[in-house]
Amino acid sequence: MMIGVGLTLPAQNLNVFNARRASFKSQKSPLNPTSRRHVSSASSTELTRETLSNLEKLLQKSNQPDPERVVKTSTSNGSIETKGKGLLEGLNLSRIWPEMKAAEEMSPRHLNRLQRLLSKTMEYSPRNNLGSRWREYHGCNDWSGLLDPLDENLRREVVRYGEFVQAAYHGFHSNPAMSTDEAPLPRHVTLPDRSYKVTKSLYTTSSVGLPKWVDDVAPDLGWMTQRSSWIGYVAVCDDKREIHRMGRRDIVIALRGTATCMEWAENFRAQLDQIPESDDPTQRVERGFLSLHKTRGAHVPSLAELVVEEVQRLIEMYKGEPLSITITGHSLGAALSLLVADEISSCAPHVPPVAVFSFGGPRVGNKGFVERLNKKNIKVLRIVNNQDLITKVPGVFIGEKAQQQQEDNPWTYSHVGTELRVDTKMSPYLKSNVDIACCHDLEAYLHLVDGYLSSKCPFRSNAKRSLAKLLHDQGSNVKQLYTHKALSLNLERDRFSFPMPSCLPSPSQ
Repeated sequence: MMIGVGLTLPAQNLNVFNARRASFKSQKSPLNPTSRRHVSSASSTELTRETLSNLEKLLQKSNQPDPERVVKTSTSNGSIETKGKGLLEGLNLSRIWPEMKAAEEMSPRHLNRLQRLLSKTMEYSPRNNLGSRWREYHGCNDWSGLLDPLDENLRREVVRYGEFVQAAYHGFHSNPAMSTDEAPLPRHVTLPDRSYKVTKSLYTTSSVGLPKWVDDVAPDLGWMTQRSSWIGYVAVCDDKREIHRMGRRDIVIALRGTATCMEWAENFRAQLDQIPESDDPTQRVERGFLSLHKTRGAHVPSLAELVVEEVQRLIEMYKGEPLSITITGHSLGAALSLLVADEISSCAPHVPPVAVFSFGGPRVGNKGFVERLNKKNIKVLRIVNNQDLITKVPGVFIGEKAQQQQEDNPWTYSHVGTELRVDTKMSPYLKSNVDIACCHDLEAYLHLVDGYLSSKCPFRSNAKRSLAKLLHDQGSNVKQLYTHKALSLNLERDRFSFPMPSCLPSPSQ
């Protein structure tokens, strides 16, 4: 309500007010509906309504979000929601509505970390100098004191060798077919580490034959039924700085897992056969693995011949230098790694130290075969997932005590080497009921090794390996919480491409 000014001024001050009236200028208020100085009592009610209406508009305007103080948060369905910080920013809505309470996983700090893990950008950290301890990391003491808790340098080495196996998978699937009429051409392999170079391609040949009508029925799947297939490669470190860091020149033999029908057929030939070079009839290995290792192809030598020839050449080439031989493989490649290690351990008068890093490998031979490798001082580190069924075959599924009794029997299978055991259920990103394929997947193995800290702390909070490939390959086994976040972070799985990195990201702390 407007009140006349003259009615409120004492008479003695009226002259002073009139003298200053010329310089007085009325300031418009957002609440003032008019600039009139005098208002009649008849229109006071109407003006009051206008004033209240303007006040309501002003309050509504004050509650609009400040453009400079707008924040974006991810909603549960993956969309982006804009929230303003106006007059109500002090209200704690999560206390009013419990269902809106933000979980720790939705905090900005966690989302930033998740975005890094889900991105294709690798996080790099310096490679520690192994120096005089390289033999220890290569297994001279069976990795005693390095596994629980897992030494950060050993973790990095294990993941690095796993990525060499991934390069073998990539090299095969990019060109799986082989000519039946001529010897294969040199194959390009993109390594995960620029300090290594490929020196030899490796092939396996199955002794199992399939009827000709199989090729007639499915001519486009000829690579699935071909007897000989590319299975891996030999690479050698050729960088002076890396050789100095590792304390020696490293020769790597990387072997992929099962990919063709012929290889699957060999996997099921579980009879124990005597090792051809052994005079001890109790030293036996699985028939199918031995077939893939020893059988010659129409245009390629056997895997055993190829490996021995190349290792002998490299030993002679780098005579006088400290050398190591590291054999790594996954699944079928893990099984063949043991046979390759046995083959090359006596291929020259002074063979460098031989170590095997195997991922998800099955049993290969009996107790006599284990003793044979131990006598040759071949060091084996088996990375095993608790939920991976492949690591439990060939053999019978019985209790641990009964299994030990069975392994003491010379006619049953036995594991070899030191074990590093991980567990799918310990990953905060994977579902507890993941399928069999995920439990055996190589990328899942590397994810678990990168996260493993110790038996008392199975998954470290500062794991650095990117989740992008795991999400791409095993999206149905990743928790929905993270698949939704990946979408909210504009990380579309179907748009991912995974070229081999030019150098290996360090998974160490």
